[in-house]
Amino acid sequence: MKLSEYVTHDGVGLADLVARGQVTAAELAATAQRAADLVNPLINAVVETWPADDTPAPGSTPLAGVPFLIKDLAVTMAGRRTELGSRIAAGHVAAADSALMTRLRRAGLVTLGRTATPEFAYSTTTEGVLYGPTRNPWDPTRSPGGSSGGSGAAVAAGIVPIAHATDAAGSIRVPAAANGLFGLKPTRGRISMGPDTDEVFNGLAVHGVLSRSVRDSATLLDLVHGPEAGDPYTAPRPERPYAEEVARDPGSLRIGLLTRPWGGRAVDGAVVEATLRSARLAESLGHRVEEVRVDLGVDWEEFVLANARLWSTNLVTWIDDFAAAFDRPVDPTTLEPEMLAAYTFGRRVSGTEFVRALAMRNDVARAIGRRFTDHDLLLTPALPEPPVPLGTYADGAEGADGLGWTAQLLHRSPFTAPFNVAGTPAMSVPLESDPATGLPLGVQFAAGYGREDLLFRLAGQLERAAPWAGRTPGVWAGTAHDA
Repeated sequence: MKLSEYVTHDGVGLADLVARGQVTAAELAATAQRAADLVNPLINAVVETWPADDTPAPGSTPLAGVPFLIKDLAVTMAGRRTELGSRIAAGHVAAADSALMTRLRRAGLVTLGRTATPEFAYSTTTEGVLYGPTRNPWDPTRSPGGSSGGSGAAVAAGIVPIAHATDAAGSIRVPAAANGLFGLKPTRGRISMGPDTDEVFNGLAVHGVLSRSVRDSATLLDLVHGPEAGDPYTAPRPERPYAEEVARDPGSLRIGLLTRPWGGRAVDGAVVEATLRSARLAESLGHRVEEVRVDLGVDWEEFVLANARLWSTNLVTWIDDFAAAFDRPVDPTTLEPEMLAAYTFGRRVSGTEFVRALAMRNDVARAIGRRFTDHDLLLTPALPEPPVPLGTYADGAEGADGLGWTAQLLHRSPFTAPFNVAGTPAMSVPLESDPATGLPLGVQFAAGYGREDLLFRLAGQLERAAPWAGRTPGVWAGTAHDA
């Protein structure tokens, strides 16, 4: 298969070609590897590839035979390295498949490698020391976002149509917005984190994917959602497959519009205008949009502090475990400055402070949950600014403590993290771009707990009304080579 043909299909489209015998899964895997060989040196999105070890039966699922990549964190594949983007975990090989990996295999996906993540996913840019910075395919001098920046850049550049991602504060939606992709963060408990963990970041983190089409994300969620024995949360079971929701008329939705972020930071004018244009598009489709104020339940400083305590204390346990397993020191030779600062901060958090941080989670979940009694959805920018130049996050990182680093991350992405704390689903939709630079600008829609169905209905409607499939970045496998 030619690359110029390969990149015109989403995952469901490629699987259909396999089912009809027009191409084999092995041929698709070889094409994806060729795409990686050609464009990955320009963006550094994929840190390792390996030969396909699964040959699913054609047509066995709607994604059977589709090339896929997993993030270097939170999902484990037996016999393959999982290094969490960190020198302290370098060389770690997973002993067994995680629950999600088992489901990805059953979904018929052909996993060909792992994508870059910042160290322990503790950033919304992907510029780690272990493998070097990942670059945005739309402008290689810019960040692809994070922490699923490697997956975002790989999908945007056409290496694979869909890739694994995680999201604890925006790590699906941030790279979706930065790379012109669709990215939906599911409800807490929708996809199992097991069996080695019951929850990550105390329920703030979830699994998901990044894709170029809405139906790919919906179809894969259909194939992997649902609890495992022992899971601490279970999301409400959907009434029908999410792939069917994509084609359903959402009706007239009540949408609350929020363009000023919690915390009060300034939002780039182009981002505000893009969000307002998206609001007008929604109105033209029959939805009712009105500006709203959304109570966070706590003040911003308390929100930042509690997140810092939750994130950093979790980080301490991971770092200590890897340090013990590999007999490595916890110092600047194994950790980046901001991670060492967060580790130091986390070790000082008391049990009482940790419990109070969990109380913040409850306050935010209750406050945001009440908003969805008045509105079906909320509409916000996904990010307050276009993708930033590489190196932006390094400014001040050397001297920051753990709280300061967390504050910088939430300053860079203030619209996304509250929905992680609340546990509610939210998506970034690639409806807009910056007129000055051509860089993609995502808009975020959030829904009440368990209402991915509403998000997929609206996303499908928006994709039909304002298609984005024809917009491709400068680093694009379809034009790199046509062998």
